[in-house]
Amino acid sequence: MPLPPNVPELAALDLLRSVVHLGSMSRAAELHRITQPSASSRIRSLERQLGVRVLDRSPTGSQPTPDGQLIAGWADEVLGAAERLATGVESLRAHRTGLLRIAASYTIAEYLLPPWLDRFLDDRPDDSVVVDVTNSRAVLDRLDAGKVDLGFVESPTVPPTIREQLVGTDELIVVVAPRHRWARVDSIDLATLASTPLVLREVGSGTRDALDQELARLGVPAPSSVLDLGSISAVRVAVINGSSPTVISRLAVAEDLERGTLVEVPVDGLRIDRQLRAVWSKKVEPSRLAVDLLEHLAP
Repeated sequence: MPLPPNVPELAALDLLRSVVHLGSMSRAAELHRITQPSASSRIRSLERQLGVRVLDRSPTGSQPTPDGQLIAGWADEVLGAAERLATGVESLRAHRTGLLRIAASYTIAEYLLPPWLDRFLDDRPDDSVVVDVTNSRAVLDRLDAGKVDLGFVESPTVPPTIREQLVGTDELIVVVAPRHRWARVDSIDLATLASTPLVLREVGSGTRDALDQELARLGVPAPSSVLDLGSISAVRVAVINGSSPTVISRLAVAEDLERGTLVEVPVDGLRIDRQLRAVWSKKVEPSRLAVDLLEHLAP
């Protein structure tokens, strides 16, 4: 049932309680940071709403009536409950807001995480996220050390101390600049790939691990590296402006393939699909904000 119309406003009850406790309208007004005329007006409105006179006014000041004393006593319980409600709501709010520390591997950080976080934070003005961009192996190290709350990796395996959730898929492909001789063939074989020095991500990256593991599974030696680089963007630029091929995320070169600044080269018998995963430590419970983001990204 709705509250009856004569239930007073909490702010007016709080002011009345202060007048009774302090014995002065002016001191109560000062406590509530309002002017004395505003305080007097608020008390008169309270009396009209209640139909009861709560203060006796005189040139020497205002004193609570017996009814005013009684109402102020009842107000203590009501205002105490209101204060507990406010404290509880603030606790819930604090529990659901704050700072989320993320470490993400380059492919996810550069091509997927920005729109994910933009949508996630759209209705969370009090939340913030910091992202440490590094390779997949370093992401797992940061989680293990407790330096971040949540990680995103593209490496094919994670240690048993880590929990994981699938957040997307990706494919590794071979690409070359349009002037490269491979750009003019229908495909190459595995032996050709294995014997050709490549521009590659650094050891420890998810891309490098996925390539090495798949070639090992096929019994093919890993190709040598003509240049090791620490980011996907650097690999792209090196291949576009150089003379060596690379194995890279399709997500990272989608626009280059469309514009023709890079050319995809099929490799007979090779397809590297990989799962992109959110990861967090089994050692600690994920924060509320981390749980909310995981739910937001759930398939």
